Amino acid sequence: MKLKKWIYLTIFLVIFYYAFIVNIVITLSIIASLYIAFKLYRFYAKRELNKLVKSKESFEKSQLGLFVALVAKVAKADGRVQELEAQLISMMFDDISKIFNEKEKARAIMKEIFNEEKQKEGNTKEIAQALNKILGRSIIKRKQFLSFLIQLAYIDSGISQDEKKVLHEIMQELNIEPSVYDEIVNKFENMMKNKQETMSLQEAYEILEVKQSDDMNTIKKAYRKLIKKYHPDIISSQDKDESYMEEATAKTQKINQAYQVIKDENKN
Repeated sequence: MKLKKWIYLTIFLVIFYYAFIVNIVITLSIIASLYIAFKLYRFYAKRELNKLVKSKESFEKSQLGLFVALVAKVAKADGRVQELEAQLISMMFDDISKIFNEKEKARAIMKEIFNEEKQKEGNTKEIAQALNKILGRSIIKRKQFLSFLIQLAYIDSGISQDEKKVLHEIMQELNIEPSVYDEIVNKFENMMKNKQETMSLQEAYEILEVKQSDDMNTIKKAYRKLIKKYHPDIISSQDKDESYMEEATAKTQKINQAYQVIKDENKN
């Protein structure tokens, strides 16, 4: 009888060992291997990314270079680059350049690509096609890029007919369904409606975290500091869900409205 109990106990311990201890070791080994693989991938990806700044030609053919070119097309669509558009683009250059070792060189190349593409006409379709080819099957990145371009169009006074035409051309070449485009636009339109709601002067000062006695230079500095803090970051958005771009845009629209209210008051 005692022998039976020992046999049962031995069988139980063997099962327990293989079912739990061995599996835990295997699981931990798999996790460790995946972690190391991820680190190696990040290292390799960053090394490959930094090769882009070796020349302007290689940068402009990359995913980031093509996106900067499309930003130029949307910004210039209605004739000229507005002040708020220029500010958002400048911050975008700052965001992207952070991921490079040679930050200033990367920024200078992006600025050069932007200025060149701003002057060119009739090649939006080809640029969007090239970007579409690089993106492969990634619908998430397509939507993130399109969301940023729509946000750029909206930042001054809503989407103009010329901007809409350019955005539609990009949407089609990126293989984004019209329903997806409309969904993104509707979200921005709802934000614009909220933006147009009356904001008191007192509320505007509170949003910008300034005093009514402050001069316009102080207020402008506070405004730029807040915009830089809350603007939608095209690089960070790739690691976050879709609500990130919406929330960041809503916040920047509120800050823009507050600044406009104070500017209008100081004109009178």
